[in-house]
Amino acid sequence: MTILVSGGAGFIGGNFVLDWLDHFDEAVINLDKLTYAGNLETLKRLNGNNRHVFVHGDIGDRDLINNLLAMHKPRAVINFAAESHVDRSIHGPGEFIQTNVVGTFNLLESVRGYWDGLPGGEKQAFRFLHVSTDEVYGTLSRDDAPFNELNRYEPNSPYSASKAASDHLVRAWHHTYGLPVLTTNCSNNYGPYHFPEKLIPLVILNALAGKSLPIYGDGQQIRDWLYVRDHCSAIRRVLQSGKVGETYNVGGWNEKPNLDVVHTICSILDELRPKVSGGRYKDQITFVKDRPGHDRRYAIDARKLERELGWKPEETFETGIRKTVEWYLANQDWVRNVTSGAYREWVGRQYEVQL
Repeated sequence: MTILVSGGAGFIGGNFVLDWLDHFDEAVINLDKLTYAGNLETLKRLNGNNRHVFVHGDIGDRDLINNLLAMHKPRAVINFAAESHVDRSIHGPGEFIQTNVVGTFNLLESVRGYWDGLPGGEKQAFRFLHVSTDEVYGTLSRDDAPFNELNRYEPNSPYSASKAASDHLVRAWHHTYGLPVLTTNCSNNYGPYHFPEKLIPLVILNALAGKSLPIYGDGQQIRDWLYVRDHCSAIRRVLQSGKVGETYNVGGWNEKPNLDVVHTICSILDELRPKVSGGRYKDQITFVKDRPGHDRRYAIDARKLERELGWKPEETFETGIRKTVEWYLANQDWVRNVTSGAYREWVGRQYEVQL
């Protein structure tokens, strides 16, 4: 038995692959394009593990996907592959459309052809699980109820619009062709192996380096924070027991303003890695001009997932953020490798034939 994971060297996908192989003997075919946020260092402890097969490639490469499906005959495909940074989507939306929309279309078509050819029992058991975001629902005011699965889509950034389009494609391939799909929409993830362009790892690393801790606007943008390994357990549960064609929202029940998140990180660093020169890390906070179209609040109602599949998160924000800070303090080599030009050059040399 085998599963195929796309985007399995990224933050959430990489955590999922590690978590899956810790829980199951089932092999993983791990496909990743290795863009700037894809990092083989995340998968380093799997070196020599014959249950993990890494393939450098793009979900939009129909021939490659067809060959992988024919060769490994997976019982499920889990799609994490996506461009996912809002700021980058504002400055360069084309890549987001290409990967998140066109790439998802090509992957769906390859999977549909493979699924059509499966024998009866295998065809019935097969699943395509698409991992998406709460940002497709738009923004909430402070008093609005959290997003549930029936909220209409109102994306406000090129990133969220591209993910909304991919969700619609997945839904359409189920209703039109019968492809057995599942979709999850998650809140903001955090935890180990997070590429340091996102808020939490950026704050940790800038704080340690003595740099400013930039906060957009007034810092009162509210997000629901989900520890990444809780997200992995939710995906496993949906893959195992989710109803075909359904969407499941995955949240941490941890709504926090960005400024509170930064203050919490600073307090933990004050305790675990106090400044040699004295002073507090929060003194490095600076407020910068808000980004265009910045959504004010996201919040996830994850009761459907708990009610129907018995899942709820194990980590509170307080336990999860402490584990996250401790991980970054203990894994500075990973940070240096993922942020250095040397790592990107190595990828180019390692895969120069395919690149």
